[in-house]
Amino acid sequence: MSFVKYGDTIKDGDTAIVFLGHESMFPVKVQHGTVTQTKYGVIRHSTDLIGKKYGSKVTCSKGGWVFILHPTPELWTMNLPHRTQILYSTDISIITMMLELKPGSIVCESGTGSGSLSHALIRTVAPTGHLYTVEFHQQRAEKAREEFREHGVEHLVTVTNQDVCKNGFGVSNIADAVFLDIPSPWEAIGHAKSALKAEGGRICSFSPCIEQVQRTCLAMEEYGFTEINTLEILLRVYNVRTISLQIPDLGKAAEDNSSTGFDSSNPSNQGSPCTNLQQGTVQFKSSVPLREMVGHTGYLTFATKS
Repeated sequence: MSFVKYGDTIKDGDTAIVFLGHESMFPVKVQHGTVTQTKYGVIRHSTDLIGKKYGSKVTCSKGGWVFILHPTPELWTMNLPHRTQILYSTDISIITMMLELKPGSIVCESGTGSGSLSHALIRTVAPTGHLYTVEFHQQRAEKAREEFREHGVEHLVTVTNQDVCKNGFGVSNIADAVFLDIPSPWEAIGHAKSALKAEGGRICSFSPCIEQVQRTCLAMEEYGFTEINTLEILLRVYNVRTISLQIPDLGKAAEDNSSTGFDSSNPSNQGSPCTNLQQGTVQFKSSVPLREMVGHTGYLTFATKS
């Protein structure tokens, strides 16, 4: 099992996603002789998982069932154990595009955190690229190494435990892109410039506060970066649903309808907006925004090495 290659069957030692519903799923490490408890009953790894195909419908001990999914960076973002605040797919997608990443790219990242963005970056630069990720906190760095090894991507990533603001990324003039998610990114701009290739490398800094953005932009200008711009990505989801609206009383227009011989019982007229004339309502498909939406996550500042 690997986060960058798809495997057909579930093997001992794999990380799999137990899917109970769109709002309920969790990761599990498949191990021979182990059981996993769900609200639908027990899943026995030896008999219910190992050797089965990913995507299989597994019946639990109480008669309920779940699906077992192959892990992807997107599913991992939704289910990973949180050691820090993480980036979600909305921001990750624009970061990947604006940094112009592709298979074979070399990327430097700080800090690693919970590894949400790291897994997406690894999948993007595979199979010939590489991610150099720096984490200040020793325990988080060790846990990230362990996860990358379990997920079959350790050959595509180098984890370093050090202070990027003081010691940099440990590489020079090779990176196609640098990503910063640290409290004081302006202190690491010089090291980011040193890590980037000679010309045209891209940098992105993620900061929740506008004051951080201001200081970072000033540092980017000081070190000669160009094309500096800041974005904020807000996702607004719409639900498509059927709504009923009262037909207005149009007087003579309504009489004209009846004089044209319109027959609501005729099957050919069932799709017409006038289907429910006798009930005084008409049904439409409408897109309705959710009552609540995810608000501000952070500002993304991008620039190019001149």
